[in-house]
Amino acid sequence: MTDVLVVGASAAGLTTVEALRRNGFSGRITLLGAESHAPYDRPPLSKQILSGAWTPDRTMLRAPEILSALDVELILGEPARELDAANRTVRTATRTITAEHIVIATGAHPRTMPVTAGTRGPHVLRTLDDALALRAGLLAGSRLIVVGEGVLGAEIAATARDMGLDVTMTGPQPAPMAAQLGELASGMLAGLHTERGVRLRLGQGVTRLVEDDGAVTGVELASGQTLSADVVVVAIGAVPATEWLEGSGLRLDNGVVCDAECRAAENIYAVGDVARWQHAGYGGPIRLENRTNATEQAMVVAANIVGTHREYRPVPYFWTDQFQTKIQVHGVIAADARTTVVEGDPADGRFVARYERDGVVTGVLGWNMPKQCRAHRQGVVDALAGDALEAPVTARRAAS
Repeated sequence: MTDVLVVGASAAGLTTVEALRRNGFSGRITLLGAESHAPYDRPPLSKQILSGAWTPDRTMLRAPEILSALDVELILGEPARELDAANRTVRTATRTITAEHIVIATGAHPRTMPVTAGTRGPHVLRTLDDALALRAGLLAGSRLIVVGEGVLGAEIAATARDMGLDVTMTGPQPAPMAAQLGELASGMLAGLHTERGVRLRLGQGVTRLVEDDGAVTGVELASGQTLSADVVVVAIGAVPATEWLEGSGLRLDNGVVCDAECRAAENIYAVGDVARWQHAGYGGPIRLENRTNATEQAMVVAANIVGTHREYRPVPYFWTDQFQTKIQVHGVIAADARTTVVEGDPADGRFVARYERDGVVTGVLGWNMPKQCRAHRQGVVDALAGDALEAPVTARRAAS
């Protein structure tokens, strides 16, 4: 029986291990993680952990006894430093691990902005430790500036405002999550944040972080105006964690480039935020950063390791909870898509919208109507089956 090394003790990495066992794999499995924590869930970090509604232990994906039952060698707090793809060998600071199959699940790193070495701040939010540090900062301060108007920035702003902080959100888009939600829903989201007291300074970027006495104390906008705060958090996206793979022999281009079965090289696969794979439905490579993709992709990779040749052709999906509003998106909302409200009414705060380009459904969005939104997902499924869609803009974005 062969053995498997999974690099990355993330949701994608753990799901790979569990799916291998469910598929009857009885060989040795090693799960290597850079963080000292056992595998945990990331979506609660910007909400329940940041607000204090949950203690950190509630984010753990599996109890210790369940992890033990998987019969996996769990190595934590030891980042992978190098991969020799030809020999399927991974090196860390203290050990060398060789396996018949390797699964790369190292996720992504948050983008940040330059500051003077040794400066305190800014905060980012990617890990459990990041969330706890940011929460401590929010509890000690009263004014927060969020640099970034995407899903993470909007969630942080909503959570901090509910905690009673004075919150300002900045970013170049005209409304929160404009690129992900389109004009209708992002406009409503802007209204929601404004009603709840978040100050929106959108439509212009932040040119630099302001420093004083060894700490980040604010931001300078493109207009030249300076905004001051007790806490600054930068939420301007993430880049795939592939730096340790330089020189490995794998192709790296905005992630680990894989085929339709998520294979990067012979017996080497990638899953989750770090994987950029050939999606037949979109006719090209895409990379997705969301929790649903991490687990669905891991299950396909596990099946392929045990001998099932399955292409991975998911319908992209993400959700966000902000204040008491739940938003779900199936597929992709193209900037030039035609928008049709198919259920509910935006004026009532509950609706489903369908997005079409050239008569083809590219996505559906639900605003406080999750079940109804999923019922309209079939249009996107049919379009993907016909290979009629273009790759999502965010997934096509070049690495920077």
